[in-house]
Amino acid sequence: MAVGVPETDVFAAADAVLARGERPTVERVRLELGRGSPARVGALLDQWWGHLAERLRGETRLPTLPAEVSQSFVAIWQQAMLLAEGVAEQALAERRAVIEAERLQVAAVEDEARQLIAKARQQVAAAQAAQHTAETRLADLELLLVQHQTQLADQKSRCTELAEERRVAVQEVTVLRQELQVAQQQLIHERDTATAYLRGIEDRAHREVDRAREESRLAAAQLKIVTRQHGQLRQRLDTVLSQLLEAQQVAAAEKARASTLEQQLVRPTRARRTKAKPTKSKSKAAAQAETPGSGC
Repeated sequence: MAVGVPETDVFAAADAVLARGERPTVERVRLELGRGSPARVGALLDQWWGHLAERLRGETRLPTLPAEVSQSFVAIWQQAMLLAEGVAEQALAERRAVIEAERLQVAAVEDEARQLIAKARQQVAAAQAAQHTAETRLADLELLLVQHQTQLADQKSRCTELAEERRVAVQEVTVLRQELQVAQQQLIHERDTATAYLRGIEDRAHREVDRAREESRLAAAQLKIVTRQHGQLRQRLDTVLSQLLEAQQVAAAEKARASTLEQQLVRPTRARRTKAKPTKSKSKAAAQAETPGSGC
């Protein structure tokens, strides 16, 4: 509602309320006007009550009337004045009560406003402290982020180096596997050769043994008949037994060599280093094997 309503409008509204037989109050006058603040209407209503008393005193000056009528009218007028003064005092008391209530309300609002301001200041201080803490935390996080980024870059570089090392290691492993396969094939070939050689030696030894047995059997059969040849047969038997012993020794050496070659299957590096030696040993063993045979 607008503030600063004219006093004439307030006075007219108060007269209208009084004309209806109601006591003019702030709320009734404001309701009659349809506008006006309580403080403005209350102040003008106080003026209206003062003007009303002057208006009523002016009405006591009546024209010349019969004495009885004049006395009756004056008595009625005085009674109306008393009633009006009572109404005015009651209205003033109500107005004072309204003003006091409004003052208390304003004081409560001011107190609440002070509390809100104090609370707002506390909130502002807390917000500023939280902002400072957040800014400090943000700076720490930014520093931590830089450190993590540096560590991540180092880890990426290390991963690249490890990937290159892994690639080189894979190539080396591939080469070693190929060399191992070649060495295994060579060892298998040498083992097969040695096995065949040992079987040949064993077969020759078995044949020598069989022949020696046959000769021994013949010698035993002819012992009764050819007593003079006993010494020669005995010497020949000793020779055969010596050759058999040498053949068994060669067979044992070849078996040991075959066992060594089988163990070298899991050690291709040592097999490559000692690849020349078995060949020499093989030649030497072959030479040793051929020597007894030639004697036979």
